[in-house]
Amino acid sequence: RFGERIENVQDWALSRNRYWGTPLPIWECECGHRECIGSRKQLREMSTNYEAVLNQLKSEGDKGWSGDQIELHRPYIDQVKIKCPECGGEMTRVADVIDCWFDSGAMPFAQHHYPFENQELFHKEFPAQFISEAVDQTRGWFYSLLAESTLLFNKAPYENVIVLGHVQDENGQKMSKSKGNAVDPVEALETYGADAIRWYFYTNSAPWLPNRFYGKAVTEGQRKFLGTLWNTYAFYILYANIDGFDPTKYELRREGLPVMDRWILSRMNSMIAAVDKNMSAYKIPESCAVLEDFVDDLSNWYVRRSRERFWKKGMEQDKIDAYMTLYSALLNTVLCAAPFIPFMTDAIYRNMVCSVDRSAKESVHLCDFPVSDESMIDRELEQSMKEALSIVILGRAARNASGLKNRQPIANMFVRSDIKLGDYYTDIFRDELNLKNVEFRDDLREFTAYTFKPQLKTVGPKYGKNLGFIRQYLNEIDGTAAMDELNASGCVAFNAPDGARIELGRDDLLIDSAKKGGFVTEEDAHTTVVLDTNLTDELIAEGFMREIISKVQTMRKEAGFEVMDHIVISYHGTAKLDEVIGQYADVITHDCMADRITKEAPHGYTKSWDINGEQAELGVEKV
Repeated sequence: RFGERIENVQDWALSRNRYWGTPLPIWECECGHRECIGSRKQLREMSTNYEAVLNQLKSEGDKGWSGDQIELHRPYIDQVKIKCPECGGEMTRVADVIDCWFDSGAMPFAQHHYPFENQELFHKEFPAQFISEAVDQTRGWFYSLLAESTLLFNKAPYENVIVLGHVQDENGQKMSKSKGNAVDPVEALETYGADAIRWYFYTNSAPWLPNRFYGKAVTEGQRKFLGTLWNTYAFYILYANIDGFDPTKYELRREGLPVMDRWILSRMNSMIAAVDKNMSAYKIPESCAVLEDFVDDLSNWYVRRSRERFWKKGMEQDKIDAYMTLYSALLNTVLCAAPFIPFMTDAIYRNMVCSVDRSAKESVHLCDFPVSDESMIDRELEQSMKEALSIVILGRAARNASGLKNRQPIANMFVRSDIKLGDYYTDIFRDELNLKNVEFRDDLREFTAYTFKPQLKTVGPKYGKNLGFIRQYLNEIDGTAAMDELNASGCVAFNAPDGARIELGRDDLLIDSAKKGGFVTEEDAHTTVVLDTNLTDELIAEGFMREIISKVQTMRKEAGFEVMDHIVISYHGTAKLDEVIGQYADVITHDCMADRITKEAPHGYTKSWDINGEQAELGVEKV
């Protein structure tokens, strides 16, 4: 858009028939001669009444003059006359003022009164590294800046420009008071907060595209990023206050850290480097995406997998490592996020850092941007953990597809992955997905059968006369082998009876996968997960036991018991309930902080439950 305007540029009519604005410095004589005045000094030298006008203005008050100079705006400047160098007559300033965009375009040098003073300062700051305005300024400020700078200095006045698209309503319509779809900015700020609105505009789309502004979209970003960051910070503050933890009394170890600590610190330093790189290239949405991904990993994986370390008694080294790692991750996150969400990050910084470190800068906005420590980055570890997360996500999806509750143990999970993961990760899978066994395999074809049909709208135009043969060939083909060929080469290739070479890509094929009974498969481009959903009596009983524990823990909470309170459990129910409790009484009492569990009329806080189709009444009472 800007390039087309410059390519077809027309003369700029500078004058405007207005009162307010910078007066045109042109005086006109009745003889037709015009004189353009270039400085205050020249005006004073050519004027026939400058001193008289100045004295008159001084006698009338304090308007229209400063020191020994006349104010250069209307109406004062209009009183100054000059002598015509052609005929000797009196010249009067023309009535027009200059287009205000000329003033805006003069900003880089006019703000420093260049070239009359501040020459060194001007050349130090010119050209600007970065400017930003809305897309309509291609005809306004962007152009006036470039035009004037090119005329005066033969160079662009800016190195980078971020163009902003216009704000629209939820339906993509231009906001207008007459349409009733305009949003009051003050009301929006009071409703959602400045940080939430800022984050929405940074992340919603590329800056130069139109933005649809509506509350649901703003609150989604508020929940997904700001809420997650705040909850992670609140988790740290809660347990740091309980333990009286002071990060200034410890140092973050660089050697001997647990895998999760090394992983999140590696992710943190990679995040810092990526945000810094993107910000330097003015890639705002990309910077926010990096921050969003890191906070998600920090909260939903690191803290999730490390919570029990914060619950331990005392202050052993493992707990110190967990505190220092989380503190460092939060600190560097708010330092990186401060330009985007200035208010929340400052609140977190002042409470988390300034409250314990009296030597800290009093605001996050006075701190330097963090520098990535390359020595702390372990890309292989990051890749392995990323793959582990992917496997967990696929495993959860497979569980959901199977309809089995998370508390129901599953015997086996089979995984095909491009990355081989060790025992540390298989332990994570067992814990996260409630599995007994995890097995990595190079081939999972025994659990899935593939069938192929031609996509008629693409195959027909290309191979019309061989369409019947293609149908027959695909119907008889070994689906597993064909899928391997498709994944390896991007197509399934074969010859028709007439010798024609047939090559069918993914867009040419309708692929159906049939799952083997008792197994559920989920996959992405690189990883396949198969859950064995066949349940033995032992697995069913253990799942039943986990449901009982869940119900008792719910009742503890509803009854208002403290975490460390010991209880007794009473129950009444079916023979199945008797069988499971008899088999797992030790586990139930241990996990529920119960001194005993007895079959009798439930007492204390009681509640009826349907546990996997079995009716049960439970009672809990504090010892």
